[in-house]
Formats: sequence, C-alpha cells, structure tokens
Amino acid sequence: MRILIVEDHPDILANLYGFLEPKGHVLDSARNGYAGLALASENQYDVIVLDIGLPGLNGIELCQKLREELSIATPVLMLTARDSLSDKVAGFDSGADDYLIKPFSLVELDVRLKALVRRAEGQHAVSHKLRFGDLSFDPDTQEASREGRPVVLTRTGYILLRTLMQAAPRIVPRETLEQAVWGEDRPDSDALRTHIHALRQALDKPYEHAMLRTVAGVGFRLVLPDAGS
Repeated sequence: MRILIVEDHPDILANLYGFLEPKGHVLDSARNGYAGLALASENQYDVIVLDIGLPGLNGIELCQKLREELSIATPVLMLTARDSLSDKVAGFDSGADDYLIKPFSLVELDVRLKALVRRAEGQHAVSHKLRFGDLSFDPDTQEASREGRPVVLTRTGYILLRTLMQAAPRIVPRETLEQAVWGEDRPDSDALRTHIHALRQALDKPYEHAMLRTVAGVGFRLVLPDAGS
C-alpha cells in the first residue's frame, strides 16, 4: 500500500514508519495540515492516516477539503486522542472512513488500513470531473480541455484551474488562490501573476472569447464565453 500519514507527533510518526515500512508499505508523511493537503493533491495514495490535532489546518478541516474541494475519495483513517461521541461524529461527518483512538495497537491499525483499501477497491470509481461551459477538468487524471481540445498546464496551473472551476462563476480572491498553491508558505514575489498569465495563455489565447477574467483589486473568476464582464 502507498500510505500518506499526516501526524505532528514525532514519536508516533517514528513508530508508524518502524512498523509499516518493514511490511512493504510505501509511506509519505506531513507534520501539518497544509503540507498534508499538498501531498494528497499531488500524489495518489491507497489510504490516508490523519491525526485530528494538527497545526495550521486540523484533521477535520483537512478531511473536509479532501472530500469537498479536491473530490479525493481515498479512504481516510483518523488517529486521535479525542474519544467522545461528538468527536467521532465530527470525524465521520467530515468524510473519514474509520476512527482509531490513541493509544492504539499498530497491528490493529494495519488490519484496519488493509480493510479500508479492500473496500475501496471493491467500489466503482466515481467521476469527479469538473465542468463549466465547454471547459472540463478531471482532478484524478489532471486532464483539462476546452471545446474538446486539450488544455496543457503546469502542476500549479492545474491547481489554479481547479480552484477557479470549483467556485465558477464566483470571484476567487488572490489570497485564496495563493493559499491553494503555496499554503502558508507564500512567496514574497508576485509569483501568482506569472502563473495566472500562463493559465490565461493556455486557456484563452486559442479562442475568440476569454473565460478567465481579472477583477481589479480583488481576484479572478471564470465566466462563460457569452457572459459579460
């Protein structure tokens, strides 16, 4: 299995690596919620192990973003010291598939992860393709097209396109786009301007009508070709 572990406690993380890697599992890890979100958006995993008490973006918020914003259906097992019924309900409501209370048995964790992966493999994949007019984007395959013609972008370009399409035709503030690409580690320079220019060249240059609009002093939005400013 390829497993993403989002856990900020170094001892727990070390124990997970020490137990799971010798079993042949391939592990990636993040120590905060935003780093976990970035890894989950960039890579394909069989299962995600997610702590609730994370810095920056907690596990509940991270799981919600995985499900609602990124449309990632990868099974999620939450690790947490919070054992009240309300905590469990919040975890499942956010999109988690299983819940394990700290301290936990590593053997039980491994068994639960395998069960989640088997269950996911037995389900038909659900298409989460985004569409806005003649523009479409599949977050799972990173394939975009307009009027049936491929739109080829960089990794950052696909993140920007996904964020804009999820909100379309609403305005997406600059800060939201920067957060989607860089999290809390935003560059000092106006890097967003460069990436937006590249997105506009790929998305609009071959066509008569532009879909990507700048809203001065606020952000950016996608509009349908027959829509006004």
